[in-house]
Amino acid sequence: MHDQTGTGPLIVGVDGSEESLTAAEWAAEEARLRDVPLRIVHVFVLPMPYAPLGAPILGSELNYLRDSSDQVARTAEHRARARAPEVTVESVVLEGSPVPVLLQQAAHASLMVVGSRGLGAVGTVLVGSTGVELAARAACPVVVVRGRPHKAQRIVAGVDGSTASLDALAYAFEEAALRGAELTAIHATDDATGDADPGITEAIERYGRRFPDLPADLVTMPGHPAEALINASTGADLLVVGSRGRGGFRGLLLGSVSQTVLHHADCPVVVRR
Repeated sequence: MHDQTGTGPLIVGVDGSEESLTAAEWAAEEARLRDVPLRIVHVFVLPMPYAPLGAPILGSELNYLRDSSDQVARTAEHRARARAPEVTVESVVLEGSPVPVLLQQAAHASLMVVGSRGLGAVGTVLVGSTGVELAARAACPVVVVRGRPHKAQRIVAGVDGSTASLDALAYAFEEAALRGAELTAIHATDDATGDADPGITEAIERYGRRFPDLPADLVTMPGHPAEALINASTGADLLVVGSRGRGGFRGLLLGSVSQTVLHHADCPVVVRR
């Protein structure tokens, strides 16, 4: 198993919402744990759909919008520095569309962090489309900070025996070791015997030999995986899932279980592609 935590900068996308500021604080603590710099990115989007057809945005209006974007980045930087003063923090304002810009930033990052919802989220949308699309496409693991961040020193991982879930399990072991936390692997199955997939058991034993001092348990239970993981997320520090499991359609970048926990988990969720 290769190291997946990475040594590149940790990127957090912010938009001025309280959710994104909470994400910046969470990211600062994560950067401290990993001993990597934190880069705060705010994407400035020209509001062309709101201008009259063919009418340019006046210079004063554009300057106001740019100043507001700078303030968003500065506020997030202040919150991050206050949470983890020892971390090297920089903030930038980049022009473009949020998803392409953040995907480019993620190319060499150790982790990408976003809030659960942004200022543009529709009331019925529990996780903004930016977070879901980043989780599906980013080159690095993506964390959506939602629920109530805890300090229970407990990591939860969802496993179903698929390659993606076993890769997520490996990442969960590394995250637990980084935090000095215990690890609970959840395998929900409709199998009447309730037996775990042999591949899962073997993987936990293999990773356990690498981290012999890390308490790790496998919990096999009947039921739907998403429901089991959402229940297990209560009080956890982090929930780790793969991008898609055995039940997903071929070509689907983000499986239904991963999307459901992104919307409903009670703790930050990391999607490992």
